[in-house]
Amino acid sequence: MEKDTGLKFKDRYLAGEIDFEEIDDYSQRWGFSDEPVTLREYLGLNAEEEDAWVSIGDDALKELLDGQKQF
Repeated sequence: MEKDTGLKFKDRYLAGEIDFEEIDDYSQRWGFSDEPVTLREYLGLNAEEEDAWVSIGDDALKELLDGQKQF
């Protein structure tokens, strides 16, 4: 398991540091942590992004995030 840099999944993904699939690792780490935050907060997602992820799936969230990337 990689060291926690303090950056959320969303920040690191948008910066191009990690692949989208890392969301699974972040979700698993949250599940085993005792941090008093929601999964959405832990990942750094906003309500719209969380809703798309839960209601539609990974592809919908990835599309929203990819639209925010600075190329």
